[in-house]
Amino acid sequence: MTADDVDDVTRDVWLPVPAAEIEGLPDPAATGLAYRFWDGGPDFPADPARCAFYVVPYMKGMEIAVRPLAAMTSLRVVQTLSAGIDHVTPGLGDVAPGVALCNARGVHEASTAELALALVLASLRDLPGFVRGQDREEWRAGFYPSLADRSVLIVGYGSIGAAIDDRLAPFECARVARVARSARTTERGPVHALTDLPALLPDADVVILSTPLTEETHHLADAGFLARMKDGALLVNVARGPVVDTKALLAEAASGRLKAALDVTDPEPLPAGHPLWHAPGVLISPHVGGSTSAFMPRAKRLMADQLTRFTAGEPLRNVVLTTA
Repeated sequence: MTADDVDDVTRDVWLPVPAAEIEGLPDPAATGLAYRFWDGGPDFPADPARCAFYVVPYMKGMEIAVRPLAAMTSLRVVQTLSAGIDHVTPGLGDVAPGVALCNARGVHEASTAELALALVLASLRDLPGFVRGQDREEWRAGFYPSLADRSVLIVGYGSIGAAIDDRLAPFECARVARVARSARTTERGPVHALTDLPALLPDADVVILSTPLTEETHHLADAGFLARMKDGALLVNVARGPVVDTKALLAEAASGRLKAALDVTDPEPLPAGHPLWHAPGVLISPHVGGSTSAFMPRAKRLMADQLTRFTAGEPLRNVVLTTA
């Protein structure tokens, strides 16, 4: 898929960041591309029918992500700035065949892995309890669980799962087990297939979810999954909210049998009054796994690189699927 496949009146590129702020973009005078800034606002920056390359506004939700797709009759590439693509795929039925959908592999690994480790440590060491104690001027001394000597299970071993694994290495975990859609071997060790989960869950002190949201992983962590986790285990979700069955998790948390640390929830944003806010042993962060100072430099480099490849007729990176 190249810019040469697009005629002279359909070479618009929609970017959620002003082009002047992105170093390394192909020269519009040399390529004929026209950069249009659209961050999800009510008005489109130009006729969507002229758009050949669409970079989806970041963290604006599915409704905004798919809103222009049906009118993008000259579209060739959809580029997300997220690792997940579930907010875009519902709109792909409205686009022509041959459109490449690319994700943001390489953008979020560092930030999301950092937060996954932060959530694990904060929950195990009860940092929220220390904050509440400080607010009340209480000295909460005592012994607390450590990550050292614990068994960790990473469910979803793509680039983010691997980055989490890398960051676990210095913490002297007793064991790190890895699960993905299919079995394979990595430098860190074997990766088990999803079908091995029932046998692996009972041994894990910490279960970290970093899997994409698909039909296969929707409610992967259901009542049966959670029941197989050992008493006192910690569930960490940095994937997507619907990977976890919220009702089933609430039941386990209410009983005190399991703890959870969630960067994503279902529903999301979590509304006021929802029982997850005050469920015992549940730590919540507001879907900020990728939203750090590390995001924008990496996102800009990805956009510049992809558009350079597009104009040069080179293969695009991170192609997840091509519409049929």
